[in-house]
Amino acid sequence: MTPQRLASNVSLRGLGPASLLALLVLSVALSACGGDPFAFPWTSRPDTVLLYSLARPELNLEAAYDFHNELRIRVEAANATGSWDIALDTRGGQLVLLPPGALGITSKASVAVIPGLSFADVLDAPEDTAAYTRSAAVPVEMGTVYVVKTAQSPGIFGTSCSYYAKLEPLVIDVEGGTLTFIVVASPVCNSRRLIPPD
Repeated sequence: MTPQRLASNVSLRGLGPASLLALLVLSVALSACGGDPFAFPWTSRPDTVLLYSLARPELNLEAAYDFHNELRIRVEAANATGSWDIALDTRGGQLVLLPPGALGITSKASVAVIPGLSFADVLDAPEDTAAYTRSAAVPVEMGTVYVVKTAQSPGIFGTSCSYYAKLEPLVIDVEGGTLTFIVVASPVCNSRRLIPPD
């Protein structure tokens, strides 16, 4: 059967007026967009985050961060396990980022160090999984950009998603046990792209 003959056999007679109208509106909307109807619009405006070191004597300080949900987390909270991607600690006289695996927590969250590039120049997360650290402390240094691959979480259509974010320290206060950084996180499931689509 040729495509022309197949098209001539398609009948819309079984559809009611409401269905025909919905089909018409959908086809006009999709053709008018001119873009990807499944694109997820977002902006890359950096957010500023302050975390406290786990080494500080006070309890219940926000020492961890969930990049997908953009939440600071109190690690001591009963429901905190598995809900964060990095924690901040002081080790060897310096601040370090700890993926959950560095504290013996099972998670796919990991950190990659991107030396020699500015925050604006980091457009994509590294593809090479060997670039990421899952179970060791990562020293925090000024002028260095870090890429975080989040823990997996359920996405739409039953998929398992990891999200990517980039951060750069603004203020490293070892004595005070605090880190202030800027962050941009992509909301797109499993996309290594760290800037929005054009």
